[in-house]
Amino acid sequence: MKNFEPSDKVIKALRQVVANSYAVLGQTQICHWNVRGSSFFSLHSAFEAQYTELFPAIDEIAERIRALGAFAPGGLGNLAKMAGMKEIREDASAQDMVKHLSTANNTLVADLVAARDAAGATGDDQTEDLMIARIQVHEKTIWMLDSFLDS
Repeated sequence: MKNFEPSDKVIKALRQVVANSYAVLGQTQICHWNVRGSSFFSLHSAFEAQYTELFPAIDEIAERIRALGAFAPGGLGNLAKMAGMKEIREDASAQDMVKHLSTANNTLVADLVAARDAAGATGDDQTEDLMIARIQVHEKTIWMLDSFLDS
């Protein structure tokens, strides 16, 4: 039983998280498909692990939106408009792919922080906890991507 009233701000923030999560998933999958060069095997596997982890996480966030009584966003065109993330070129270099995904994950972390803070302000502990867990995952992803760039 809920002991809080979900706010429009929380719902809006969660919908943005879904849209940008889908954008990161799609961008990561493009990089997985098109990476080439001496780092192919390591990046191909790393990108696959990242987008594979992200898909059920998006589902959990969308289901949280539904549990709060709102509708989850959908449709690739709608999600792309909501996300507004720049897409990676299909022929980007491996280095540019990693830089792009680091930037995309940083954008997503900012959205997750906004959703966490909105949930915390309304006493929605479950949403706040969910956002904290996702922040940790994406901060680790950023660390891994940025560590690759340091090589």
